[in-house]
Amino acid sequence: MARIMAGGGSVAAPLARQWMMCATAADACATPQDFSAELNWLPARAPATVAQTLMDAGLWRFDTPTPLDDLDYWWRAQFSAQGRRLLRFDGLATIAEVFIDGARVLTSDNMFHAHEVDFEARGAHDIAICFRALAPVLERKSRRARWRTRLAQPQGLRNVRTTLLGRTLGFCPPAQAIGPWRAISIATPDALAPGHVDLRATLVGATGFLDIAIDCAQGASGVLSCAGRETPLRREGDKLVARLEIADVAVWMPHTHGAPNLHDVRALIDGVEFDLGRTGFRRIDVDRDADGHGFGLVVNDIPVFARGACWTSADLAGLSDRREDYAPLLLRMRDASMNMVRVGGTMLYEGDAFYALCDELGLMVWQDFMFAGFDYPAEDEGFRASVAREARQFLSRTQASPSLAILCGGNEVAQQAAMFGLKRETWSNAIFDDLLPTIARELRPDLPYAPNTPWGGPLPFVPDSGVSHYYGVSAYMRGLDDARRANVRFASECLCFANVPDRVAVALEPERAETVHADFAPRIAGDTGATWYFDGVRNHYLEALYSVSAADLRRDDPARYLDLSRAVSAEVMSHVFGEWRRAGSPTRGGLVWFLMDLWPEAGWGVLDATGAPKAAYYGLKRAMRPVQLVLTDEGLNGLRAHLINESAAPVAARLRMFCLRDGETMVMNATRDVTLPARATMTLDVCDLWGGFFDTTYAYRFGPPSHDVSVGQLRTRHGELLSEAFHFPLGRGHEPRTLGLTAQLVRDGDAFALDLATQRFAQSVHVRDAHFEALDNWLHLPPGETRRVPLRRIGAGDDPPRGVVAAVNGEAVSYGIAS
Repeated sequence: MARIMAGGGSVAAPLARQWMMCATAADACATPQDFSAELNWLPARAPATVAQTLMDAGLWRFDTPTPLDDLDYWWRAQFSAQGRRLLRFDGLATIAEVFIDGARVLTSDNMFHAHEVDFEARGAHDIAICFRALAPVLERKSRRARWRTRLAQPQGLRNVRTTLLGRTLGFCPPAQAIGPWRAISIATPDALAPGHVDLRATLVGATGFLDIAIDCAQGASGVLSCAGRETPLRREGDKLVARLEIADVAVWMPHTHGAPNLHDVRALIDGVEFDLGRTGFRRIDVDRDADGHGFGLVVNDIPVFARGACWTSADLAGLSDRREDYAPLLLRMRDASMNMVRVGGTMLYEGDAFYALCDELGLMVWQDFMFAGFDYPAEDEGFRASVAREARQFLSRTQASPSLAILCGGNEVAQQAAMFGLKRETWSNAIFDDLLPTIARELRPDLPYAPNTPWGGPLPFVPDSGVSHYYGVSAYMRGLDDARRANVRFASECLCFANVPDRVAVALEPERAETVHADFAPRIAGDTGATWYFDGVRNHYLEALYSVSAADLRRDDPARYLDLSRAVSAEVMSHVFGEWRRAGSPTRGGLVWFLMDLWPEAGWGVLDATGAPKAAYYGLKRAMRPVQLVLTDEGLNGLRAHLINESAAPVAARLRMFCLRDGETMVMNATRDVTLPARATMTLDVCDLWGGFFDTTYAYRFGPPSHDVSVGQLRTRHGELLSEAFHFPLGRGHEPRTLGLTAQLVRDGDAFALDLATQRFAQSVHVRDAHFEALDNWLHLPPGETRRVPLRRIGAGDDPPRGVVAAVNGEAVSYGIAS
């Protein structure tokens, strides 16, 4: 059902402004009449959660959490109204009962269900909502599961429709979702009250079609309008229906490949206008490649390399669905040239504002249904009915959203079964093979559906078929060449590292080899049951890329250890995405696990728990540009330059390649004017630029090496830098030396920037400023040119820029204005 955003006389408002919450022993109060005078009521809000309410009262913290599942929690408030009203509950987590004036009017056992109660109001009323203790429910016996997942505990979660956020071990604080996590509102029914709105936007060739069916018994006539066109609504039984045809419609594209055009949709019924929100016209197909094993998105007949990150939560404690909480994180994705976000099955269905922002920003959404890891009871009719209602409600409220690109049954269900050695027939079940795809075909026939992620090969998780979770480079500590040898087709998860944050303080405890937060218990991300933690994974690549002992460096120079730890995440991620985007690669997409840490830690997020970028974010930002230069080492075949242009127009550019000895002496230098075709990748052998033999990759080794770094720069014909790439034939030399690094603060009105320059090649140059953020950071800086890096203020203060610029292979220099 498309949302009726506004119109008519029915306006929804919060049911109550002031709520109170209290906790009781499980089943201590069957109804509100059992409340005692001793109950400790706390100020509360709705929507909210127990964890957020207790945190607001100073009674609960992430670092010293108390269990929440063992108690009942009550919300209560008063409201006043006269006449027939509709009470709407958009989400109650999880086993909930609603009482009005002491009488039970609603029960719910699925946090993903929305409810509506038709109520005759007669003045002042009391409302109470009880969220029953989940622990006894999780302990109930049921059919024995065929496997016991290590993803989350306890195993009884397989029978309950609630989020696994707060219950997943290894990366998430124990903040279980309990309470009225979505809005509670009251509305007055209108005499002209359109009900269910079925709204479908499709694209055939260059023509958009908008089909609508509105449940509306009273309306006699109407008009549907969109994109400057309109058509009459006609009556069919108790519905008003129409098909609007829009020739040469402005289509919706992911922002990396075009404009995410949206169009307002309105219906005029008996003179009353109804705002039905916005929609976009686009067509999505999946290219399986000639061998049938591929997985590539084709949007409006244009192949799209999908890249981005997996979503966690903008607000783990309160589960906010406010636009202002979503926007900073989704803007970070857009600004890094990411074009896809995955909402995984361990998370939850996000609010309307999330999908609206993805529509606006041109971010495709890979949407899992909320299943992960468990052997779910597909044989239970009641469970299946609850899932069907959940799926229908989600797909109905997002029906007009063009950003939805993939629907997926669930996360790592098939993988768990297969890794436990179970037969192929146990890898899936009727929920993923029949129920969900049937509902998806009914409500969103425009969307491809995958039964699970990973999925598609002789084993569900092999990377060279279908959709994989690729951790060859990262968790499994394979060499960087595995990114090519694995023949990844599409990685809906990949490249998790214990990414060290820049702005969240970290400390190194002498008795431990891990990085831990300065003020909190150890929080090193890891997979339950695995033999590694991800700080060890990061250390593995630190040693491989920089030829150092991580343990010795950590002991002898902790600050330098942390800087190299930051740099290595950026370097590895940038390398892998370059490999995947090169010409000839079978890879059609990669989504990093994950976007933002859920609490302060050296976690898997490329943003820290405050939403600030880590070094890995900047590495991805450079690797994901729509116009991109990638250098690949082809051994005896030399160095190759891959020039990528995802835009709709050719790009006239100038490619420059040069090699430096000792980071400063130029030993080779060549330029060539090139025209990059639209939507294409072209490849050049670098030896063709030299015009003769030069051992650019130091593969032949005739004599001592002539250089230690090769630099590729792609610029416009006017000199604007489009992309830059580097190759280190001898490895990343990092020993500190004098570079001649300078940082000059420049000001233009209220805007600030840094002009960076160096006399010798500077690696992983990074800016640290308490009050400003560098829009490019952890970048390599060639000698002989000035690079301007804009600064953006953090927060609302008026402190001037003042900080330090440093390189991992050289000195640090200060800049700034005295306060």
